[in-house]
Amino acid sequence: MPKTVYVGMSADLIHPGHINILNTAAEYGEVVVGLLTDKAIASYKRLPSLPYEHRKQIIENIKGVSRVIAQETLDYVTNLELIRPDYVVHGDDWKTGPQKETRARVIAALKSWGGELIEPKYTEGLSSTALNKAVKEIGTTPGIRLGKLRRLIESKAIVRALEAHNGLSGLIVEHAQVRENGILDEFDAIWLSSLTDSTAKGRPDIEFVDRTSRARTLNDVLDVTTKPIIYDGDTGGITEHFTKMVRSLERLGVSAVIIEDKQGLKQNSLHGTDRPQILLEQEAMCDKIHAGKQAQVTSEFMIIARIESLIAKAGLDDALERAKAYIVAGADALMIHSKESDAREIRAFCDAYVEFEHQVPLVCVPSSYDAVYEQELIDMGFNVVIYANHLLRSAYPAMKSTAENILRHKRAHEASQSCMTVQDILNVIED
Repeated sequence: MPKTVYVGMSADLIHPGHINILNTAAEYGEVVVGLLTDKAIASYKRLPSLPYEHRKQIIENIKGVSRVIAQETLDYVTNLELIRPDYVVHGDDWKTGPQKETRARVIAALKSWGGELIEPKYTEGLSSTALNKAVKEIGTTPGIRLGKLRRLIESKAIVRALEAHNGLSGLIVEHAQVRENGILDEFDAIWLSSLTDSTAKGRPDIEFVDRTSRARTLNDVLDVTTKPIIYDGDTGGITEHFTKMVRSLERLGVSAVIIEDKQGLKQNSLHGTDRPQILLEQEAMCDKIHAGKQAQVTSEFMIIARIESLIAKAGLDDALERAKAYIVAGADALMIHSKESDAREIRAFCDAYVEFEHQVPLVCVPSSYDAVYEQELIDMGFNVVIYANHLLRSAYPAMKSTAENILRHKRAHEASQSCMTVQDILNVIED
């Protein structure tokens, strides 16, 4: 009876290093590949370029692979205990670093039934990370970008979006990364906010900036980024205009549009009741959502209904009633908005929402309740968190301070100390 060999891999972009591992494994017996799911990969780094089923199809057709099974976590042990392989084959690059603990658990599991770990030398000069970076530099297409938000929602505990209001801020969202304990944290999506787009143009956030002007900003961001984009559609306008907006955004590769259930001259929601916040009739909002869903061409594009009941002081019951109606109308996700700093309104909504028979993903914008951690939002049931205006809000005081510094000192030397060099800014654009 042939021996069983287990190989765990992501296999997003196949390179000779992967083939070397599989060829080595085939020398020891029948090869079972434990292919990491999208969710498993997204738990420690970016979402893979290819979805699980595509990667599975590729690996199944590589010579020497007997079968492919899903590995649902970074930890091998669950699959190993199920299969009890004679050998596990992995490159020797995991002896140090963040995978060291995973390796130790594999060795302990194999020892319990007499299995053996085989560690061929890591193929130098090849890196999936470097290959993915090269692919990213090439750019993306509308079709690839369009469906990525849905994949992220399915794969991650929470999808993290940050606003961009021009190409430069789009580059910041695209490239910002923090690595701690072997886990890569980055923003998953870009929020194209009407507030920050309007403010960057020196205009009030009252839908004064028209769609043509906003389209220029959108194109600037699309041109230099690859992450999925969530578009702030304000009220969406009249239904006939909203359907045209849906078609335009979908064609460009935008992943989702958020529209709010208010009417009349728009006032930013964080004004609260200091300015009139008039809710759109529930039936009219449902009609708009339904018309938008009928207008879209693909199944990937998302229409997210933003519930303003708490902002307008219409109460929790109104918010919950609207949530149910919007789901029936076809909303792909719901955004519940609140300007209260303690998040009690948001928690109350989520506590009631969990009892809904039919649910869609939940989106939050914690501009006011910014002391709440992402894990708390996950525990409440949120799937997407949008940091809606922080890049612009941080840029303005920095620029204002620089301008005042030049006026105060009658030269630029003191201001230069808080500025990046011209070469650095050129490098940002060239990268």
